[in-house]
Amino acid sequence: MSDYKHTLNLPETAFPMRGNLAKREPEMLKRWQDLDVYGNLRKQREGREKFILHDGPPYANGSIHIGHAVNKILKDMIVKSRSFMGYDAPYVPGWDCHGLPIEHKVEQEIGKAGVKVDYKTFRQACRDYATKQIAGQKTDFIRLGVMGEWDKPYLTMDPKVEAGIVRALGKIVAKGHLVRGYKPVYWSVVGQSALAEAEVEYQDKTSTQIDVRFTAVDQAKALSLFGTDNGNGNGDVSVVIWTTTPWTIPANQAVSLNADLDYALVQTDVGHGPERMILAADMVDGIMARWQVESYEVLATCAGAALENLVLQHPIYDKQVPVILGDHVSMDAGTGAVHTAPDHGMEDFEVGKAYNIGTINLVQADGTYTSAAGELAGVHVYKADEPVCSALEREGKLVRSEKFRHSYPHCWRTKTPLIYRATPQWFISMDKENLRADALEAIQGVRWVPSWGKNRIEAMFNQSPDWCISRQRTWGVPITLFIHKETQELHPDTQNLIEQVAQQIEEGGIDAWYELDASSLLGSDAEQYEKVTDTLDVWFDSGVTHESVLRVREELGQFPADMYLEGSDQHRGWFQSSLKTSIAMNGVAPYRQVLTHGFTVDGKGHKMSKSLGNVIAPQEVMNELGADILRLWVAATDYSGEMTVSKDILRQTADGYRRIRNTSRFLLSNLTGFDPEQHMVASEDMIALDRWMVDRALQLQEELHEDYGNYAFLRIYQKVYNFCEATLGGFYLDIIKDRQYTTQADSLARRSCQTALYHVAEALVRWIAPILSFTADEIWQHLPGKRGDTVFYETWYEGLTALPDNAELGRDYWREMYSVKEAVNKCLEEARARGEIKGSLSAEVTLFCEGDLAADLKHLGEELRFVLITSEASVKPVSEAGDAEMTSHEGLRVKVTPAAHAKCERCWHHREDVGRNAKYDDLCGRCVTNVEGPGEARAYA
Repeated sequence: MSDYKHTLNLPETAFPMRGNLAKREPEMLKRWQDLDVYGNLRKQREGREKFILHDGPPYANGSIHIGHAVNKILKDMIVKSRSFMGYDAPYVPGWDCHGLPIEHKVEQEIGKAGVKVDYKTFRQACRDYATKQIAGQKTDFIRLGVMGEWDKPYLTMDPKVEAGIVRALGKIVAKGHLVRGYKPVYWSVVGQSALAEAEVEYQDKTSTQIDVRFTAVDQAKALSLFGTDNGNGNGDVSVVIWTTTPWTIPANQAVSLNADLDYALVQTDVGHGPERMILAADMVDGIMARWQVESYEVLATCAGAALENLVLQHPIYDKQVPVILGDHVSMDAGTGAVHTAPDHGMEDFEVGKAYNIGTINLVQADGTYTSAAGELAGVHVYKADEPVCSALEREGKLVRSEKFRHSYPHCWRTKTPLIYRATPQWFISMDKENLRADALEAIQGVRWVPSWGKNRIEAMFNQSPDWCISRQRTWGVPITLFIHKETQELHPDTQNLIEQVAQQIEEGGIDAWYELDASSLLGSDAEQYEKVTDTLDVWFDSGVTHESVLRVREELGQFPADMYLEGSDQHRGWFQSSLKTSIAMNGVAPYRQVLTHGFTVDGKGHKMSKSLGNVIAPQEVMNELGADILRLWVAATDYSGEMTVSKDILRQTADGYRRIRNTSRFLLSNLTGFDPEQHMVASEDMIALDRWMVDRALQLQEELHEDYGNYAFLRIYQKVYNFCEATLGGFYLDIIKDRQYTTQADSLARRSCQTALYHVAEALVRWIAPILSFTADEIWQHLPGKRGDTVFYETWYEGLTALPDNAELGRDYWREMYSVKEAVNKCLEEARARGEIKGSLSAEVTLFCEGDLAADLKHLGEELRFVLITSEASVKPVSEAGDAEMTSHEGLRVKVTPAAHAKCERCWHHREDVGRNAKYDDLCGRCVTNVEGPGEARAYA
């Protein structure tokens, strides 16, 4: 037996089968950096139409987590895909650097500002801490394969950006949106600062709910309002309130009823002797059931309006409070009577204002009661429920108390419960200058991906209170305003002053404001004015980056941005703060499109947390599997909802990756000896199957181009995977192996095949580059022909050609052949399972069909067997089918029989002419022709 290996065109490539990504990717990163790939790409795209994805800044604190990875990878895939579309698509990453978490960390390290260290030293320590955190996060983002201006990111603590933030504030002031008000805001007693809605998250908390008697001072008057007297029932008359915040009872100043509800005078005994309670009439039965009271009687009813100004005794203190009326009172829960403390609730504050009831400030910034709270002085509100309930019990005013679990607002930075607390603050008004209405109108012109994002942000704007932008912090951009000491009015030259301050901050950072001598700007006015000491909400910092970064960075320089992209929580965060500030300043949205992605959960759908031990750290994934596996998982997951990730899911993703890699390796290995400049076959001269393959790649490229434009990464992954798995692996590559390996090296049959493989490889490497960036660039290095240093300098491949409409074998024809091959493969597998054949080449098949199908199959002639990968294939009428198997292809029956002839040692086909040539007595005639003759000719496959 001869060895014919040297006569075959066996596959050969240096592109390794194993990705070994964890080791190879860092080497590729270094290569990209050495080549300055991002910088050179920017130069190449200079002057082209821009696509600007404006980066929402992550907070400069802690290591990145899987959610950060999802966010940055999605952004990178979009930016890279737009670059492949020919856009100039710069990416300037950013960081949010001011605020409470960093301040807390620095306090732990060096002590509190103004106590242990001076303020300037403290701010510098905050800046140093943020710088260190940014360096760590940046390293991980780069390791993910994310390309961008990493050497020149934007930082909200950069003096130029800080100055831009101050200028943005000036523009908002000039447009009349800034107001100063004294009203309840979310207050962090841990951070001792006001918070905005965007900084609030809801977590479960165990609280105490209580029902409390407010006894009428004038019992007879109370009864008369119900048209009755002491002869009707017995016991004290009390209005009963229900609250879930016992700590606010000391600040009570009224009880609110609804004017339009009916209230009942109820005779009952809840364990303290006979008494008469005033409750919402329609709620009486439910209230008694909740209290487990069976014996009660409604003595009389009256409208809530009749009870207005009834005087009640405060349940703890020696003071009296009125009954007032408010539309906020409902029958959703409680008793229909609402305990009203204007210090600690927005609705309470508003209804109190209508009755000239102000605030009394019993709770200090640190959450403790002042001395005015009497026996509760010094008690912290977190620990106040028990002493308040004890006081109520002592005074005989506590009807009932019990613990319950409910959703409660927490600071999303410190994770501690919040309180409402009335303080003087600076607000951006939602309605004074029609900000809410203008924003709602602008929302209509933005493309929201997914579309439900529009409804979500609309709902939030409809409900949004005035935005409290002031904070009582040390580490933050100052509110650079001068206010009159007596009138509290802004200085009349505020706009000019803000610009002067901004110029100083641009040179010296935010310390310039704190070190500023007011007289240097105000002259003789300095004695009448004082500097505002508050800092800006960090959401203002990031919210105005459309002004402080987007407009001023030379490589961006475009407003509005084409896209903002963040997690779904940012409808109440960055998306909202950016929209509010942009509408306030410019009257338009800062973005044309907004893409939202979901949160990551584990394989069981649970939120990831260290305590549950279900965290998947991106650093571990990169070190074990490689960043491309993480990138592929992001692409292969529906980002519009929760994104499930686990080690098993990542391993499955790695399996998908191997299919794409192995397909790419097959393409590369069969391009051995192919020089596109010398060996490329013109489209019209190509073998029919090859020509169709190039057309199919063109069709797919057009679909992928649209999918990339619609950010449909899951569809892209599915289509590319199926293309590799089915179109290539299950059909085309399967068929052309024989021709590629056995025909003469420089024959049209082989060069046509290689031309198709080359075109497909050139297209495929670009399709996957935005997703599998490392792998794509590795493939790029192994493709034949002259090419640039990296795939990222390229645009979509333009070498693909479409089948002409008059093609002898068009798209429909090959679609049918694909179906036929699937049906025949199934019959061959069944015959193999029965032990009748060893493999498809040890079989002969007869296809029984009629009409167009028979004509189409016969059109291939001798080459039908190459399409079906059998040693023989014939077509006969259905009338001769006998016991032939029915198939999944309509009108087709198939009979599989073992090959009747000897096996060719070179091509492994079983052919009748094996051994007829004395010199090559173990070869078939076709192989003899390919080894020593003129070579075989192929027309179709």
